[in-house]
Amino acid sequence: MRLAILLSSLRSATFRLTLAYLGVFGLSAIALLAFVYEASVGFMEQQTRDTIEAEIQGLREQYLLGALPALKRAIDRRAEAERNRASIYLLVTRDGDWIAGNIDRWPEAMASEDGTLLFTFERRRPDGEGNETRHALARAFVVAERYQLLVGRDVEDRINLQRLLLHAVVTGAGLILVIGVLGGFALSRWTLGRLEGINRATRLIMSGDLSRRIALDGSGDEFDELAANLNRMLERIEELVRAMREVTDNIAHDLRTPLTRMRSRLELALMRPLDAAEARDLLEETMREADHLIATFNALLAIARAESGTLEADRDPVDLSEIAADVFDLYEPFAEERQIALELRTGGPVAVRGQRHLLAQAVANLVDNAVKYTEPGGRVWILTETGPPPAIEVADNGPGIPEDQRARALERFVRLAPERSAPGNGLGLSLVDAVARLHRARLTLDDNRPGLKVRLEFPPEGVPAPRSKALPPAGTEPRSP
Repeated sequence: MRLAILLSSLRSATFRLTLAYLGVFGLSAIALLAFVYEASVGFMEQQTRDTIEAEIQGLREQYLLGALPALKRAIDRRAEAERNRASIYLLVTRDGDWIAGNIDRWPEAMASEDGTLLFTFERRRPDGEGNETRHALARAFVVAERYQLLVGRDVEDRINLQRLLLHAVVTGAGLILVIGVLGGFALSRWTLGRLEGINRATRLIMSGDLSRRIALDGSGDEFDELAANLNRMLERIEELVRAMREVTDNIAHDLRTPLTRMRSRLELALMRPLDAAEARDLLEETMREADHLIATFNALLAIARAESGTLEADRDPVDLSEIAADVFDLYEPFAEERQIALELRTGGPVAVRGQRHLLAQAVANLVDNAVKYTEPGGRVWILTETGPPPAIEVADNGPGIPEDQRARALERFVRLAPERSAPGNGLGLSLVDAVARLHRARLTLDDNRPGLKVRLEFPPEGVPAPRSKALPPAGTEPRSP
């Protein structure tokens, strides 16, 4: 198990990405350390050469002033002052016989292109216990064609410092690589742990547990934000699946009766001969049942299109007062037939942006419900307000809807008074609710004392409106038949 976790961490994209960043950072750091090392070594070498040149210049001046005796005195004086120190002096004859200096013989060394010599020499330890081998850098000259002069510096300390710098560079580079690999492994383990929680929840959801949600650790980081967004998406999916199941059950329940009646009617008609009048009545009744079924399916299709948001991109300027007037003209004869006083109250153009045919259908559904369920002699109002916010309202003085039943009234295939004789399929308010959500409008059902008041408030373009109870609107100029 641990091996599998280790291998999955090493194969993860996070680990590979960390290694890529580590490679870039490591190369940059190593290049920087190498530059510091080379610059430090170069500076120390140049400082040594400058010191040797200064020593040579001083001895040359002594030689010019007093020839070889003055040069010898200067070397003896400096050698005595530099005993067991950094400067090296040696004056010998052409045959190598010692004349002056603080080393006892000419070193065995090969000259470089610039004439400098790198060699080793023996020097007494500072504690006086034996000698030690040291490295030196020097320059050699011929004096008066009979003598050889060697002037140099002890560079053992500089070489040790260079070794320390090189060791530090190598150690630092190694630590960068090790820490980077360990950090990448730890980061990949942490990332895989967070992703595994999401994957585990999605596997359970795919197996059918739509109530499963992704756990948040409360850090508020990108993973928490992703998990929160996925949870909101899952809630919406669960809601849609539940609604689909309810719709399927409701369709099976509500459409089975009219389909059964149609089949029974046709079956009875086939069992005996019919005269022309009976056949006509049968066909008319069957057509009414078919129209009811078609209306039900059309309503379901309109609700599905509105809830899916596929119509969101097609939104044009719409005048709510114009829609209210069209609906008023459409339902005025129906209201007169039922002895209902239908009134239109408008206060001028009310401009919103949306789907005109969907808004008209929603308002028509509200007026249709109000006229159907209001007793003869009652009244129905259609109101529009310029706002803010722009709004349209349909109110009546009928039986209304109890407050505890208003949320249920927006569900599909729900008829709060199935014993009523008025035709319907329980989809009118569901369509109004779907259209309201599509247009980011606030839909409220309120008590008209007596009756029901349904109000649609439209927010400014691009600003979603909360769904909450609306206040009663102010009255506007009435229009009655």
